[in-house]
Amino acid sequence: MNNREFNQGDIVQHFKRELQDEKALLNNAKLYLYEIIGSARHTENGEELIIYKPLYETECTKGVDFAARPKDMFMSEVDHEKYPNVKQKYRFELYKGKNK
Repeated sequence: MNNREFNQGDIVQHFKRELQDEKALLNNAKLYLYEIIGSARHTENGEELIIYKPLYETECTKGVDFAARPKDMFMSEVDHEKYPNVKQKYRFELYKGKNK
């Protein structure tokens, strides 16, 4: 596990943003962008989770306010065998663009 950390309010991008064409990003500038809400601990197994909010409409939060993912998975590296053309190193990285 690496030592990268995100803070509440940070905007991060999922690596799949990189796979979108210019037209898709023009139609939805916030595609695959997320706001970090914070972290949580699963009460049954102690697993640490990252709580985040998609900044675009997505099925993953249909009917709920936020999304959650195990921290280990959230902070993991991109599977470059499955996605060989992706330049982003990690699944989620701090967003450095415009349109926050």
